[in-house]
Formats: sequence, structure tokens, C-alpha cells
Amino acid sequence: MAHYLLSVHGPAERNEFGNYGSKDEMEAAFAATGAFNDKLKADGYWVFAGGLEPAATATVVDGQGAAPVMTDGPYLESKEIIGGFWVVDAPDLDVALRLAAEGSKACRGKVEVRPFEGVA
Repeated sequence: MAHYLLSVHGPAERNEFGNYGSKDEMEAAFAATGAFNDKLKADGYWVFAGGLEPAATATVVDGQGAAPVMTDGPYLESKEIIGGFWVVDAPDLDVALRLAAEGSKACRGKVEVRPFEGVA
């Protein structure tokens, strides 16, 4: 088994319902994502998952110099950001891609799949 990062991408700008068009759409996506999370756990693929606060809440830390330099805001200015992610334990890339498709449908967002180094 190998670990894969399934990262959910969406618009950087959020409205009162996150990236969703309405409260009902947001609640439906949250319910579907919760059901997907439960399925990942039941099927033994779950390692960890989480949703992220808006990119504007980020702090960039550069500790390469004599003293760390901290800067408010995201490292990269972008129209799309990572809004959340799953780390799954899957036997191969095909299974990870299938899980990503299910997660994409549940959360209504694009999902990028990347293996962790040395484990894929």
C-alpha cells in the first residue's frame, strides 16, 4: 500500500457559502463529503483529511537565514488554491484515482492526486 495526497482545488475567493453557490449546495456537499470520508474509513483507505481556512489566513515562514522571516498571506498569489485534502493509503495509482473521482464528486471540486515520495 502507498500513501497518496488527494488535494481539492477551488477558487481563492470565497463567498458566505465557501465556494458554493448557496447554503443548500454547501450543505449537500458537506453531507456527501462526510459520507465519502466514512466510506474511506470503512474500506481501510483513510489516513487523514482536513479542510483548510482561506489562503489569506496563511503565514509564510522563511527560516533559511539567521533569523526566521514571517510574512502574512499565501506563499503564491493564485486564483485557485488548495481548500482541503485527503491522505489515503491505496494499493496503487488506479485505486487512488478512483477514490479521487469519488471525492471530487462528493465535494464538487477538482482533485489532484500525488503519491508521496518513496512509497508509490
